[in-house]
Parts: sequence; structure tokens; C-alpha cells
Amino acid sequence: CRRHSKQPDCLAVAPQLAVFLFPSEMAFYAEQRSTHRRVLTLYNPYTFSLSFKMWCTAPSLYRVVEAEGSVRAKSCVDLVVRHLDVSPRNWGRRDRFRMEVRGGGQVGRREIWAELKGGREEEEQRGGQQRAPPPLTALSPLLVPTHTPVRSVSQWVVCVAVAMLCVTVLMLPLHTDSSSVVPRWLHVSTNQKLVCAYTLGLITMVFLQ
Repeated sequence: CRRHSKQPDCLAVAPQLAVFLFPSEMAFYAEQRSTHRRVLTLYNPYTFSLSFKMWCTAPSLYRVVEAEGSVRAKSCVDLVVRHLDVSPRNWGRRDRFRMEVRGGGQVGRREIWAELKGGREEEEQRGGQQRAPPPLTALSPLLVPTHTPVRSVSQWVVCVAVAMLCVTVLMLPLHTDSSSVVPRWLHVSTNQKLVCAYTLGLITMVFLQ
């Protein structure tokens, strides 16, 4: 590599952070108003705070609450995504979202898909059809609305208990974190956090239905 007097080209790229963003995709159904709003949950299991920014291939079609901000260490934040145009001309359209996080001198990115479908959610569940993603397009930053997110409330005791367990596991330190005051036997692996985050994402989707 070549060296430069001001900023060497051979500087190492910042280490990649694992991004805990769930669910892994979003589906909006034109004829089911309750699905025009989805919730993405970004978890921060690390011992340092994270700054984040959401990008999208079609920012004019979505409104995202807190598309840019920060998450405290061992905490989480909900991002409410609302589809703004469910007219038939957009049925079948798939758009790509990218979550970019920074913290502790590291950078992480994760991409998810969003699709607007005609009909209702239960109709597709009976059909069981899946589509391949379209070619990748350029990403654009989403505008940042100023109002606060609306959080759903559930009375399903079992789901709440499982969700609380998952959140507890996500807040535990990683097994590589030797500086934590938490007993060593309570440290968990990245895979365990991923499983809990995925489960919590599924429970969130149930709450929204």
C-alpha cells in the first residue's frame, strides 16, 4: 500500500460490530391498515454507547421515527417504520434498509428488506409464496421525524415473560468481556444474543398484529 503524508491509505479498516436489529424483514399489506406500521428494535449489548443511522433506497415512501440517534450501553431502542403510499402502483415493490452503527472505534452494518404487498397478511400465510429480492439500488438517508414512537402494549403474559427473558440475556455481557463485574457464569456468547434478539423480534411482530 502507498503511504500519504496526511492520511495513509493502508490504515486498517475499523473492526466490524455485530448489529442486533430485528425483525430481519418487514412486510406491509395494502388492505390491512394495522400492517402499515412496523417496529424495528435495535439492541446494544455492548459496554459502550452506539450511534446509529438508518438508510433506505426509497426514503420518500417511508417515515421512520428516530432514524438517527444513539443507544446507551446494554439498552435498546424501537424504530417505528410507517409506509406512506400503499396505492396499487407500489404493490410488490421491495425496498432495502440499512442500519449503520458506530461505537467503541468500530462500525457495523446490517441490511433488511421491506415489501408492500396487496391483500392481507393471513391470505399470504395460507399461500406461502416467497419472492427473490430485486437488484440492489443506491441507499439514501431517511429524514428524522421529531415525534416520539408509539409502543404497543400486550396482555399476553407468556409472551411478555419470554420477551423479558430475552432482554435480560441481551443485557448480559459477552464472554469476551473480562472487565465486567457480572459473574463469569452469567456471560453469554454472541450466538446466544442473536437467538434471543431474533426471538424478541418475533414476539414484537406478534404484539403488532
